[in-house]
Amino acid sequence: MASNGALDARERGAILSRLATERFDVLVVGGGVTGAGAALDAASRGLRVALVEARDLASGTSSRSSKLIHGGLRYLEQFDFKLVYEALRERDLLVSKLAPHLVKPVSFLYPLYKKVVERPYVGAGLVLYDSMEGTRRPVPRHRHLSARGALKRAPALSPDRLAGAMLYYDAQVDDARHTLTVARTAAAHSAVIATRLAAVGLLRSPDGTRVTGARVRDEETGRVLEVSAEAVVICAGVWTDLVHELAGVRAGYRVRMSKGVHVVVPRAAVDADTGMILRTEKSVLFFIPWGEHWIVGTTDTDFSGDRAGPVATEEDIEYILAAANRVLARPLTRADVIAVYAGLRPLVEAAAGNGAKPTTKLSREHVVDVPVPGLASIAGGKFTTYRLMARDVVDAAVADFGRPVPGSVTEKVPLLGADGLAAVQPAAGRLAEDYGVPRAAVEHLLGRYGTLAAGVLDLIRADASLGRPLAAGHPYLRAEVAYAVVCEGALHVEDVPAIMGRLLGWSRRRRAAETRRYLDLVEAERAVPAMDPVPAPSLAMAAAR
Repeated sequence: MASNGALDARERGAILSRLATERFDVLVVGGGVTGAGAALDAASRGLRVALVEARDLASGTSSRSSKLIHGGLRYLEQFDFKLVYEALRERDLLVSKLAPHLVKPVSFLYPLYKKVVERPYVGAGLVLYDSMEGTRRPVPRHRHLSARGALKRAPALSPDRLAGAMLYYDAQVDDARHTLTVARTAAAHSAVIATRLAAVGLLRSPDGTRVTGARVRDEETGRVLEVSAEAVVICAGVWTDLVHELAGVRAGYRVRMSKGVHVVVPRAAVDADTGMILRTEKSVLFFIPWGEHWIVGTTDTDFSGDRAGPVATEEDIEYILAAANRVLARPLTRADVIAVYAGLRPLVEAAAGNGAKPTTKLSREHVVDVPVPGLASIAGGKFTTYRLMARDVVDAAVADFGRPVPGSVTEKVPLLGADGLAAVQPAAGRLAEDYGVPRAAVEHLLGRYGTLAAGVLDLIRADASLGRPLAAGHPYLRAEVAYAVVCEGALHVEDVPAIMGRLLGWSRRRRAAETRRYLDLVEAERAVPAMDPVPAPSLAMAAAR
C-alpha cells in the first residue's frame, strides 16, 4: 500500500501491466469526483479496486463547477428537506474532518429589497437551514443586517431599494484538487488509478449474462487492454449514455446535459468582503470569492453539443452580466471579464420506452441502476453529496457478490493531507525558515496540499530552483509541477514543458509538441463569440486547477 497515495506518472507502464494481469473486485470507469469517491469507498471496504479515466482526473464537470460545498438553500423552497439535510451534513463533515485543507467556510450576503415580506421569509428559511445543521457546527449561524450593515460588508451594492441583507455561511472547495485528493486517498488504500484509458467495451461471461470487466484503450499508444473485475461501476457523468450504448446496455435512465457558465473578474471589480447570492428570474446568481478574483455565475441551459468542449455563448455572458448588474452600483463590463469557463451537469430522467424491469433507484437527485449483473452505473447528484453517491453505487455493485462485503466507512476516512493539519498550520513560519522559502509560499502549499505540503517542500530542498514562482504575480511554485508528475499522475503539459519533460524524459521535439498542444487548448478556451480574447496570464488560475 502506497502510504501517501502517490500517482507517479513515471510508473505508468507498471500500472498498465497490473490492469492487464490482475483481477479486481471493482473496476470504476470515470475519474470525476463520483468515480474517485467510488474507488475510495470500495477500496476502504477492503476490495481490490481499479479506476480508469479517458482523460485526466477531474477534467470534466468536476473542475468546472461553482466550487461550492453547500446545502442548497434554494431546495428548501421545493420542500426537499432530505436533500438539504444530507448536503449540510456532508458539508460539515468535509469542513471539520474529511478535508479541512480543501473545504473552507465562506460567507454569503443575501440582499433584501422588500422590507415587509422578504426578511421574514428568507429569515425563516435560514433558521431552518441552520437548525438542520445541528448544534455541533463548523460554520457560524446566519445574521440579520440593516441596509447600512449590508453596504459596509459590500459597498459594491447599489443602495437603491436596498432594505437590508442576511449573512449566512456555506463552504467552498478547490474542486479539481479535491477530486485528485480523493483519488490519491483511494490509491493509499491500494486502488490502482490510471488516466488516459478510455473504456471501449465491456467483457461478458461465456453465457453473456454477466459483465466481467472492460476493454480499455490506452490513449497514449492505442493499445487495448482487458481489465477483469467482478463488477464494473460506471461514473461517467455526461458520457454515461455513450458508455451504455457502447456496451450494448439499456439502462433505466438517460442523462440530460445542462450547461453552467461562470465568468471570472478581478476582486477589484466588486468591492465586497463577502460572497453574495442573488435571486434571478431563472434561479440564483453567486459572487464567489476565489483568491484575487470573483467567480460569477451560473447559467442552467440545455446543451446538445460536444461533451468534451462546452463553451460559453454570447447569450450566456450577457445573462450573467445583466443579472449581476441589477444590484451593483458600478456595473460589470466586458472589459472586467478576464476568463470564462463552462461545465456540464449530468441531469437524469427516466429512459423512454425502456421495457426493462424497474431496477432504477432514485435518491438525492441521483440515480443508481443495475441494468445487468456485474454492472452498476450512477448519474445526477451534486458535488457536495459525492460521498453518498459513491456509497450507493458501490452498495449496488457488490449486492450480488455472494460473500459478505463490509459497509461504507468513508465517513471516518479523512482525505490525504487532513490528518494533523491543525498541528502543521501554526508551524508555517518554521517550515519557511527550514526550507528557505517565503512564509506565504508555505501557507499557499498548506491550503492546497494540507500536510502533504511537506512532499512539495522536500522537492525544493533537493532542487532549490523549484522554489521559484511558476509565473510572476501568481502563488504557484515550480515544485508543484514536479510534484504533479511524481505524485499526481500528470502526463501532459498544462503549463511548463521543461520541468515535466526533465522528469518524464521528453525529447526537445516532444516538449515542443506538448507546448503546441497546450496552446491549442488555450485557443479553444478562448473561443467565446463576440468577446475579446482572454489574456493569457489569467489562464494560470485555470491551468492550476
